[in-house]
Amino acid sequence: MAWEEEWFRRWWKRFPFVPRGFFEDIDKMMDEAFKDMSKGVPKDLIRERKLPSGGVAREIGPLVYGYSIVIGPDGKPVIREFGNVKPSLKPAPLGLRRPGLEVTEEREPLTDVLEEKDVVRVVAEVPGVEKTDINLNCTEGTLTISVDKSKHKYFKEVELPAEVDPKTAKANYKHGVLEVIISKIKKKKPAKGKGVPIA
Repeated sequence: MAWEEEWFRRWWKRFPFVPRGFFEDIDKMMDEAFKDMSKGVPKDLIRERKLPSGGVAREIGPLVYGYSIVIGPDGKPVIREFGNVKPSLKPAPLGLRRPGLEVTEEREPLTDVLEEKDVVRVVAEVPGVEKTDINLNCTEGTLTISVDKSKHKYFKEVELPAEVDPKTAKANYKHGVLEVIISKIKKKKPAKGKGVPIA
C-alpha cells in the first residue's frame, strides 16, 4: 500500500464527515485556477519541467508585486509600486469591468529618488544582471532604466524632481543595486544692483 493511501485511510478515520472526493475536487479547482491564471501571463513566464517520477510540473514566474512608502518633501506619503504584476480592471459581460491582474514580462524595479543640494540620486534594485546589461537614458526631466535579458527583464521611467544635466550622469552597479547620480542644472542668479528704470 502506498504511503498516500495509508495517510488518507488514517485521516478519514479521524475525520469521517469529510466527503471522499474532497481532495480530488480541490485538485480540479487548482488546475482550473492555473489555467485561468495562465491565460493572462506572457508565454515566457510559463515553464514546464519533467519530474523524476515521470510527471510534469508547471511553473509560472517570476511574479513580483510590492510597494514602498516614503514621506515626500511636502510631508505627505508617496507610494511607489514595483514588480511585473499590476492591478487592473478587465472587461466583463454587459459592459461592466471587474478587478483583475495584469502581468508583464518586464519587472518594474524598486526605485528611490533622492533630491540633494546639487544632485539627484536614483537608486534601483535590478538583481541578476551585469552592469553591461543595463541601458540608461537620461533627459533633463526623466531617467529610463531598461534591461532585456532572457531571464531578467526590467523597465522603469523615473520622473526626476528637478531639472538635471544628462551629460553629468554617473552610474554605479554593485550587488544588484544601481545608483545613478546626476547634477542639477544650475540656474543663474539675478544680478544684484540698483536695477534698470522701465519707461
